[in-house]
Amino acid sequence: MSGSLVVEPRPLVLDDSAANATAVTPTVRESVRRSRFWIIAAAGTVLVTLVVVLLVGGPATGRWLAADSAAPSGAMALVAVLGEQGVTVVTVDTLAEARSATSEAAAPTLFVFDGDGFLDASRLTALGSLAPRTVIAAPDFAALQALSPEVGFGGLSMATDLTPQCSVPAAARAGSLSPGGGTLSIPEGTPESTPASGATLTGCFPSSDTTFSVIERAEADHTLTLVPDAAVFSNETIADFGNAAFALNLLGPSDTVVWYLPTLADVPRTGPPSIGDLTPGSVTPTLILLGLVAAAAALWRGRRFGPLVAENLPVTVKASETLEGRARLYARGNTRLRALDALRIGTVQRLAGRVGLGRSARLDDVVHSVAALTGLAAADVRGVLVQEHPTGDADLMRLANRLQEMERMTQAAVSAHSTTPHSAPHAPAPHDLPPHGRMDS
Repeated sequence: MSGSLVVEPRPLVLDDSAANATAVTPTVRESVRRSRFWIIAAAGTVLVTLVVVLLVGGPATGRWLAADSAAPSGAMALVAVLGEQGVTVVTVDTLAEARSATSEAAAPTLFVFDGDGFLDASRLTALGSLAPRTVIAAPDFAALQALSPEVGFGGLSMATDLTPQCSVPAAARAGSLSPGGGTLSIPEGTPESTPASGATLTGCFPSSDTTFSVIERAEADHTLTLVPDAAVFSNETIADFGNAAFALNLLGPSDTVVWYLPTLADVPRTGPPSIGDLTPGSVTPTLILLGLVAAAAALWRGRRFGPLVAENLPVTVKASETLEGRARLYARGNTRLRALDALRIGTVQRLAGRVGLGRSARLDDVVHSVAALTGLAAADVRGVLVQEHPTGDADLMRLANRLQEMERMTQAAVSAHSTTPHSAPHAPAPHDLPPHGRMDS
């Protein structure tokens, strides 16, 4: 074959629907419009969080009744006034520190608030012998059993006016307390009683015949005052009614007040807790209930369509449907190179068969054989088959058309070579081709 083979280019058309399809790359505006719901939801969440933080005023500073806390639940106001009156307030966090501070002071008063229940029975019992006067705010059941087992809980106070009605000096000088809050009860139901233990129990600020807002337990060498409502000492209510007078007269007679708020350091170390210890008791029944619900839902959803229907397999799918579906997936994902690679793989396999190399031939052999038959440069053939990358839809169509054109040129060259006399019945190997890369008749 001599001369150049001229083939008129023809565009590659997969089918009618593919010819009319247009691949569109999503713009920034379209992407924002698709994600509009999530953007609005995220902005709303941030806005609600900021509003809640501004309304609440941020996290509260300090612990409940902390001596250095200016928060509404702190006790800085009371501690500051005690300091102005010449009372030294020593803050401690553990029982060991409380024992050391009370032993170094002369006739101190020990103030205790264990809101988190860190103290066990043995440590609560030890509190009774640390100082001549002990004040416990909001005692729990364990504290009552360890220090004053004769006293019980009386519920919330329903009285609108709390007056002392007792002989305790601090209560008498206060005149009144804030209404509401918890109360304690004395078994005999009288303001003053002497139980079998020999201690004298005095109830102040009664809400009924059996409940009191303050109870004093006096023995020979120790006085224990129980105040069930810890808010009496807080910054928020210290100025209400006679709360300030009661607190100052209760803690002020001593030159030293040991302010003891127990912490985790008071909890005895018994080794790391197990998973069962850390797991709430409601977890196990909740998991069992969730398992039963999941099983019931599986049975319900599994049976709602009835029994399975037998279907002859395999199912035949039209090639045009598969082609169109894959083309739409490539267009939606903008994977032009992957789509072009699918066309290139089929083209290389068909070219290898047409030049007589077989489907397992190397790419270099296919490139050289096609170049020798068509008269194209090997670099151009390699670029179309492997190297060139599409930058847009136009490039993709151009390369697809060039692949089709290359197949047509190769088929035409093979057909012409097979009709030429003295030609070999098969395509020549690359090393048998003349140096100029063309075949002569």
